[in-house]
Amino acid sequence: MAIELILMDNVDHLGNVGEKVKVADGYARNFLLPQGLAVHASKAIERQLEARKAVVAEKYQAEVAAANEVAAKVAETSITVPMQVGEEDEKLFGSVTSIDVTRLLAEEGLEIDRKQIDLTEPIKTLGVHEVPVKLHKEVTATLKVWVVKA
Repeated sequence: MAIELILMDNVDHLGNVGEKVKVADGYARNFLLPQGLAVHASKAIERQLEARKAVVAEKYQAEVAAANEVAAKVAETSITVPMQVGEEDEKLFGSVTSIDVTRLLAEEGLEIDRKQIDLTEPIKTLGVHEVPVKLHKEVTATLKVWVVKA
């Protein structure tokens, strides 16, 4: 059974503030309502949300601006990862993972969560690799990672 709710905050993959959505009963009861992300739909709530939309939009724009500042720093940064390689100088002993990239970025003064580093699979070859860093759902920066022979 579906319940009609009005979102009080932006919810990924569902909607934005003020939108009416129909969701499963359990999703509403167990997640959206207890977290304060949504309320039961009514005319009074709709009027209250009109005022709140501006505040949430302002907060969202501030988050995007902050992410853009970090993205500019990430785009200017390149990190070098020395790795042991095989005799043919092609295969790495091990691989470069998002944890390695996070650690090296921290040494450069950039605190990025490893979940924001969008490595689909670990880097296993020498050379320059462009690694996307997802800082916000609208902001992605590209980091250059140099994998060199140790």
